[in-house]
Amino acid sequence: MFPALYAILDPSFTSEPAISIAAKLAEGGAKLIQLRDKHASAGKLYSQALEYLSVLKPFGARFIVNDRPDIAAMSGAGGVHVGQEDLPVEDARAICGPQAWVGVSTHNIEQLREAVLTSADYIAVGPIFPTSSKQNPDPVVGLDLLRQARQLTRKPLVAIGGITIESAADVFLAGADSVAVIRDLVGAPDPAARAREYMAIAERARIRKN
Repeated sequence: MFPALYAILDPSFTSEPAISIAAKLAEGGAKLIQLRDKHASAGKLYSQALEYLSVLKPFGARFIVNDRPDIAAMSGAGGVHVGQEDLPVEDARAICGPQAWVGVSTHNIEQLREAVLTSADYIAVGPIFPTSSKQNPDPVVGLDLLRQARQLTRKPLVAIGGITIESAADVFLAGADSVAVIRDLVGAPDPAARAREYMAIAERARIRKN
């Protein structure tokens, strides 16, 4: 089953070292954690990836590198996430290999249809709600695009953008397999407890849908 919580860590959003938050999230049961550091050099990102892998491995959490399939491949990460302006899915796959996960971001129905035809292991859809975690976010798509996406594919769908504890249930019920969360995790007094809250919401939504 695809992890219900997709934790994204961006060092620019937290005063505490992101790696320590990653460890807390993994201790709380998070199984999918991405490092998104838009400002790091290739060398720094590579060393960060190795550190994350060392910390997360004992918990069995899959580590994803944002944007950089080369860093993902060199470090032995569990996968890479690419956006619409990054390398295409199949090129990222060629670099990372068949065992790594390759995820792709989509922001409209045309991009969704294209992503469905690729070998992407999951498709991110968003921003579902207004978000401040990106400097130039794409237009808000709401739950409607997520519902359309669910009709288009059985690939795992990751909803992203402004999702909180209060809105997560609606997102899961609209068809998301997973919610990608940044600020509501790193800003929580207890990230591990917040991670468990999200997973509990996902389980309740799964029961309702079935």
